[in-house]
Amino acid sequence: MTAQKLSDTELQQALNGLPGWQIKEGKLYKEYKFKDFSTALGWMVTVGIQAETMGHHPEWFNVYSTVRVNLVTHDAGNAISNLDVELAQKMEALFKS
Repeated sequence: MTAQKLSDTELQQALNGLPGWQIKEGKLYKEYKFKDFSTALGWMVTVGIQAETMGHHPEWFNVYSTVRVNLVTHDAGNAISNLDVELAQKMEALFKS
């Protein structure tokens, strides 16, 4: 899939469907809290497999039960793209399951 930079309107529409996500330093950002480290790590591995399939990888940071995620598309000039929104949607779905 080709990365398409989102317009401000498209980005706002995407954020409306992504609870807890925000724009921080020009990137899609969310902090996830899990019950413990193994649950956080398991989620990261599952998301990592999805990201690899997409060829689109998150910037993330994990400490114990917290995972901080930043999504931006380097190939789209370090802008937020449709791929970032798609990956965020997959993260949300996996977090809820």
